[in-house]
Amino acid sequence: MFSIKYPKTLSGIRELVKGMPGEDYEAQENARSHERLLTKPRGSLGQLEKIYEWLATWQKRYPAELNTIQILIFAGNHEVSKYGVSAYPSEVTQQMVNNFEIGGAAINQLSNLLNADLRVIPLKLDTPVKDFTLEPAMGDAECLEAFCSGMHAVDKNSDLICLGEMGISNTTAAAALAAILYGGNAKEWVGLGTGIDDNSLKRKQEIVDRGLKTHLNSIGDPLKLLCCFGGREFAAIAGALVAARYLNLPVMLDGFTCTVAAAVIEFLHTGALNHCMVSHCSAEMGHRKLLNLIKKDSLFDFKMRLGEASGAALGAMIVQAACRVHNGMATFDEAGVSKRE
Repeated sequence: MFSIKYPKTLSGIRELVKGMPGEDYEAQENARSHERLLTKPRGSLGQLEKIYEWLATWQKRYPAELNTIQILIFAGNHEVSKYGVSAYPSEVTQQMVNNFEIGGAAINQLSNLLNADLRVIPLKLDTPVKDFTLEPAMGDAECLEAFCSGMHAVDKNSDLICLGEMGISNTTAAAALAAILYGGNAKEWVGLGTGIDDNSLKRKQEIVDRGLKTHLNSIGDPLKLLCCFGGREFAAIAGALVAARYLNLPVMLDGFTCTVAAAVIEFLHTGALNHCMVSHCSAEMGHRKLLNLIKKDSLFDFKMRLGEASGAALGAMIVQAACRVHNGMATFDEAGVSKRE
């Protein structure tokens, strides 16, 4: 088990990402070898077999286990909400955090099904990150603080970490961050978010394009771009997935906003997301484009766009099924079933 040093500067984050540990090939091969002995035609469970192999590889043990699932929702507010880029006002972020805490949201029901440890971390909701059309959304110190909050939230005793977010207007920030990281204009990245009308969509596109022009000088530095456009929840997601890598914990990512936050880390170091799976392809239009760019497949496409780790929780259920099948099935010898010639 690697120890984690909390970064004190953005350069410290770069070093942390660069030094992330790799996979466990022995655990991977043990999973593959045992799969060949199970009472089924080889490869017949398709992606479930690959999911179990991934789980063992990044837990760095065989057999893999899935007894404790942690779901982390990071919540942040954005000053760009003042432009009417969401169907909801910014106070809904805090209201939904309250709803999570009393068990009334969709993620609460999914978490209960998983018997997961659900944690909601509000990040200075009374102080939204700044308007990215005028200045960087966060200073270096703000970004670093949120990144470390994400690291600190990860429970080392978990078997799988599910990451999600809550933040009114954060799909606007996500579209802008994706566009400046990977190229393109607002029309290629901006979607309907919480279900805005055509006028609001046009306004949202205008805000993103305005922000892209403001921060052209930061192109090429993903952490600076995270500061320019991202909210605290973006930085916290990035911190959590980096901490998980050091703690040998596989990660299940949620939808568009969550994947954009993760993409900052992949942009820093190719392969930095190998311990992460993307649960679903969001209905938010930029998500499929982003998945192609970072070479990630989603587990499913249910046309979801809720956020709050709802897709990640469903993804964890698939991982749970893969783990239960592999660990519970009999081998040909144990069951007295004839092997393939």
